[in-house]
Amino acid sequence: MKLRDKRVLVTGAGGFIGSHLAEKLVEEGAKVRAFIRYNSKNNWGWLETSLYKDEIEIYTGDIRDYDSVKDSMKDINVVFHLAALIGIPYSYVSPLAYIKTNIEGTYNILQAAKELGVERVIQTSTSEVYGTAKYVPIDESHPFQPQSPYSATKIAADNIALSFFNAFNLPVTIARPFNTYGPRQSARAVIPTIITQILSGQREIKLGSLTPKRDMNYVKDTVDGFIKVAECDELIGQVVNIGSGQEISIGELAYLISKLMGVDIKIVQEDQRIRPEKSEVERLLCDNTKIKQYTGWKPKYTLEEGLKETIGWLKDNIDIYKPEVYNV
Repeated sequence: MKLRDKRVLVTGAGGFIGSHLAEKLVEEGAKVRAFIRYNSKNNWGWLETSLYKDEIEIYTGDIRDYDSVKDSMKDINVVFHLAALIGIPYSYVSPLAYIKTNIEGTYNILQAAKELGVERVIQTSTSEVYGTAKYVPIDESHPFQPQSPYSATKIAADNIALSFFNAFNLPVTIARPFNTYGPRQSARAVIPTIITQILSGQREIKLGSLTPKRDMNYVKDTVDGFIKVAECDELIGQVVNIGSGQEISIGELAYLISKLMGVDIKIVQEDQRIRPEKSEVERLLCDNTKIKQYTGWKPKYTLEEGLKETIGWLKDNIDIYKPEVYNV
């Protein structure tokens, strides 16, 4: 199934990955409706300044509200469901908010899709569902380990989605990206945290644990993976990883960024940035065999290329960040 001329809904479209995906879908010829969380300012998030703002239909609602979700999905062929609470530290503070948004929100999408006869639902997962790797690279059969309330809600949402495929034959695919970075990412993520601290003139960079290893993916590659997965009928009812197959520790990542920015840094570990001991995911490394086999997808950006683009964007937009504040 090709997405050109399809009516496509992107939930979470005002966010980091969602805004890039909505724009790419416009470029691919899809007719895009963006589900944006209702707010009194009628702010559309990152789509406010998008070059494609006039080509995207904006729908404001609340993913936790079945009425607005179902209304937004009328006449829609394909849904990319990205709306979620994703900050891991904040899930320690308010687990119930994650249950309502990530689990109930996903149910609302699935139930509405079932009732309306939607052709395809892409449920966005996360590599965090795997927890610390029991083996590497991590394939789609790796066991779940809910090491944070956030990951627990994503495990539940993914399994509810698969249950709708098994019980009701709803055409669902679980897209499971590993760590995505790039322009527009919030400062609660490690790469913007490092870059914005350096751009603000700091040379003692405040971080949490330095030993965890991550599989970092530039946002344009992640978005390309989403689209290829959605267009692959053989992946209906399946889970598919999206990742580079390369890993780097947080400490190594910080020094690579400082090298690319031409500065010397010292890393200072702060207790408030360190996850509870049993909650820290120590290693995530993607086995991307399945997505390559079914779709031919492979990352186009090296880590260095993606970081350079990210550094450039953050330099031009540093005024909207607060490098001195730890973002939970």
